[in-house]
Amino acid sequence: MNATSSAAGTGRLAVVTGATSGIGREVARRLALEGFVVVVVGRGDARAEAAARSIAQETGNARVESVGVSDLARPAEVRRLASTLLARYPAIHVLVNNAGGMFRRRDQTPDGLERTFALNVLGPFLLTNLLEDRLKASAPARVVNISSAAHYRHPVDFSDLQSAQHYAGYRAYGRSKMELLLLTREMARRLAGTGVTVNAVHPGFVRSGFGLNNGGGTAIGIRVAALLFGVSVRRGAETPVYVASDPSLTTVSGEYFSRRHISRGDPASRDPAAAARLYSACEALVAAVPPMAASAAGQTP
Repeated sequence: MNATSSAAGTGRLAVVTGATSGIGREVARRLALEGFVVVVVGRGDARAEAAARSIAQETGNARVESVGVSDLARPAEVRRLASTLLARYPAIHVLVNNAGGMFRRRDQTPDGLERTFALNVLGPFLLTNLLEDRLKASAPARVVNISSAAHYRHPVDFSDLQSAQHYAGYRAYGRSKMELLLLTREMARRLAGTGVTVNAVHPGFVRSGFGLNNGGGTAIGIRVAALLFGVSVRRGAETPVYVASDPSLTTVSGEYFSRRHISRGDPASRDPAAAARLYSACEALVAAVPPMAASAAGQTP
């Protein structure tokens, strides 16, 4: 174990999705330094394995493992991931739902789901639900959802959850982060008293590869904005790691954190009726997708 490791995570297991690059990789690295057994979830077996090996070498923590996935926008692939995790690990103490993306043009997955909504909202919703019993059995346990300040001024449109009527990339992304924050509140309410906490975090506008998959003017604009206003990946990982591991937050649940402090977020994100309604809508959507549908690649790392 690296000499800088703390005892906070010793013997505890953390799963981090989207952990082969950017914030996810840094969160995984920092949790490994804290002594957690870390499971790197990333696109493709080879890529996930390489990231896990690299993190293990950097931190001196030999218990950094990996699970490769193809597309977390596909419910069938989320189910496969959950099955793998449940088969391999008798205890799961931390789940960091970090995988996500922004897409300039509207794209549908083979399941007929709009990709931004499927990846940023349904993916973490389904994975958390599938791992819920294991998290309860492992309590105290934590779920950390990576939201964003982009959720401000993007209320949920229940008449058009998948942006079929009018699509704009940034608006769809911002709305998905509002939806994830609402689901965080509802999950926390449902899990109250179980020893499992659920919180959301805004990591900051981080200089990473996020959004560059869009190419063209969108990618150029993101690069320029990141250079002018972005923070480093290491700084961006500070709040997610804090919420995932700090002992002072053992019983804190249903909150939105920014810069290591609780933030109220947009008032619309605190509407319990909207949160419950969205939870039910997500349940219906994932139930409608065949559980053994074939997976396809395409999500951000």
